[in-house]
Amino acid sequence: MADTFVTDTFELTTGAREAAVDITERCEAFLTRAAQGRDGLLNVFVPHATAGVAIIETGSGSDHDLIATLHNLLPADDRWQHRHGSPGHGRDHVLPAFVAPHATLPVIGGSLDLGTWQSVVLVDTNKDNPRRTVRLSFLG
Repeated sequence: MADTFVTDTFELTTGAREAAVDITERCEAFLTRAAQGRDGLLNVFVPHATAGVAIIETGSGSDHDLIATLHNLLPADDRWQHRHGSPGHGRDHVLPAFVAPHATLPVIGGSLDLGTWQSVVLVDTNKDNPRRTVRLSFLG
């Protein structure tokens, strides 16, 4: 069977607060169309200088713990050289150094091969830009 490459984007609104948004279902829906039961890789990419992609447990507080940890590690105060936008916005531009703007995940039989408690999460600390694009690409 020949290699297959399929890509698509979707948009979501993260809101006016720091957020960790579970996008696992959107990834699975894309794979239903793109992978069609094949093995391969899913690349999840956010083309933003102030957002990232994490693989974490959600629903038990870990998503909130991640945001709290990032808030403690990268405080929204006036220490940052990058100063446009909301106070402390410079820290949003440092976020992708800690939470990469991409993740590449195994796909087996057309589905994500995640661990029992793992989810794909868009991480966004930038309150100035709540509209986000996510690019999903499947390579079979």
